[in-house]
Amino acid sequence: MGTAGGQPRLWVIRHGETEWSRSGQHTGCTDLPLTTRGEGQASGVGELVRWLVGAGGFDLVFCSPMLRTRRTAELAGLCGGAAGGQFEVDPDLREWDYGELEGRVTAEIRAEYPGWSIWDGPWPGGETAAEVSARADRVVARVVGSGMSNVAVVGHGHFSRALAARWVGAELGVGRWLELDTASVSELDWSQGQRVIRRWNMVAEAE
Repeated sequence: MGTAGGQPRLWVIRHGETEWSRSGQHTGCTDLPLTTRGEGQASGVGELVRWLVGAGGFDLVFCSPMLRTRRTAELAGLCGGAAGGQFEVDPDLREWDYGELEGRVTAEIRAEYPGWSIWDGPWPGGETAAEVSARADRVVARVVGSGMSNVAVVGHGHFSRALAARWVGAELGVGRWLELDTASVSELDWSQGQRVIRRWNMVAEAE
């Protein structure tokens, strides 16, 4: 169903727990499965979505190509209903490419790069903030131009925080203040013609 004002609501869903999300290791291109707890969380996402959005579900679902996101979408039941039977894989929703920092925890990285954060860099061998911002802008444009009322994206921690920052037109570093748990659902909406963050980091309980 299209929206008269071209103002679709965007629901941002982060995948369930993996071994590296539990340990705090930066997980970009490493294609890890969900843990047993993560699979239970993903089922809980489905329950949370039905409570928030209603039985009609989403008009359109985009998903990162990674196993952990696709499995979350499947277990949450985001493949059917109004979404047309199957989510659409969107490579732009993949996690920040951490390059040489892949698999490392923040404390270890800061021992080499004092004061480091993903928002400020450096990003040796990985994506810069400008490159991630460009990806996020493409996702926003795709959602806004979709003509749908409720669009969901199933993605990752850092990229989803970057996406929320760009949804409201802020610079990417604003994402540093938008902590995001695994198996969470967030609502990006509109108010008086402006894009806003309506609800953030609503966490699903594991079933």
